[in-house]
Amino acid sequence: MKEFNVAILGATGAVGTRMIQQLAQSTIPVKSVKLLASSRSAGKVLQFKGQDITVEETTPDSFEGIDLVLSSAGGSTSKKFLPEAVKRGAVCVDNTSAFRMEKEVPLVIPEVNEKALYRHRGIIANPNCSTIQMVVCLEPIYKKFGLKQVIVSTYQAVSGAGQSALNELMEESQQVLNGEPTDPKILPTKGDKKHYQMAFNLLPQIDVFEKDGYYTHEEWKMIHETKKIMLDDMDAKDIKVTATCVRVPVRIAHGETVYFEVADESATTDQIKSVLADADGVVLQDDTAHQIYPQSIEAEGKRETFVGRVRPDYENQGAFHMWVVSDNLLKGAAWNAVQIAERLVADDLVRVPDNPYLGFNQ
Repeated sequence: MKEFNVAILGATGAVGTRMIQQLAQSTIPVKSVKLLASSRSAGKVLQFKGQDITVEETTPDSFEGIDLVLSSAGGSTSKKFLPEAVKRGAVCVDNTSAFRMEKEVPLVIPEVNEKALYRHRGIIANPNCSTIQMVVCLEPIYKKFGLKQVIVSTYQAVSGAGQSALNELMEESQQVLNGEPTDPKILPTKGDKKHYQMAFNLLPQIDVFEKDGYYTHEEWKMIHETKKIMLDDMDAKDIKVTATCVRVPVRIAHGETVYFEVADESATTDQIKSVLADADGVVLQDDTAHQIYPQSIEAEGKRETFVGRVRPDYENQGAFHMWVVSDNLLKGAAWNAVQIAERLVADDLVRVPDNPYLGFNQ
């Protein structure tokens, strides 16, 4: 059996450390692991399967001899280094938004559109965490009953903004409990002008606002990524999708309320539940008589996506609601990326084609 040399770019971050753990638990036959990060993190020692590995500063030559790259180091870092990795023969799975909307780059959730991997040109994109958990649940419904419209409202954990944001939440929470003032520097997003307290608060902004001033970039991503994954066209009109994304003072695991209208108006709630119960990667937790439904604290640390509160919309025939929860750092990031790598290995796709995608302005 062939073994693979794997590099993890952004190895010291919240997602990167989980990539190391998920890789260790995966079916991928690993020959060697190289941990890469910025110069600030170089020299740190992390473990892979009990072995100490020193983190190295990333350079283009870091990817010599590497077969697979798992990346979660920020969009600018991915744009800079992943084309260099592809030039050196490595296939890259990227967890940032850098390449997601590039036509040449497959945007993949293995349970949904694994076949897109067959047309990769060296780089495969991991979708946005909030998109992944919603589409994993919507796809089996779409296949069985068709889908006309989706309206999603998210309740996104602070870890989605990175470890520094999570640290800020914990610090603010203690300050509020102590009656002390807070001094937010990160949320709702580092890239905007103002920052607000996250502790004991809700922030209806994730990422910066688009030029139209109406939708945030996170909302834009959910809309267009869903269409690209399910319909292979980011601007498709076959399914209407809209989103409202809210940051909540939860550490890990996003929640989402999803309203959806199916094409087959004869579909029943029990049939929808049955489809979800049989869906790959989905766990149905729906027993309201015993107050059983998905919760963030129970989803943390798990690979599956949990769905419950599945119910009809009594005002609209063929319309339903569901509540979806998943660990945004695992299925929403690290596990989905490693899962893609597992499929690449299983389908003998760990090779760069003759016409590689080398990024922007090639």
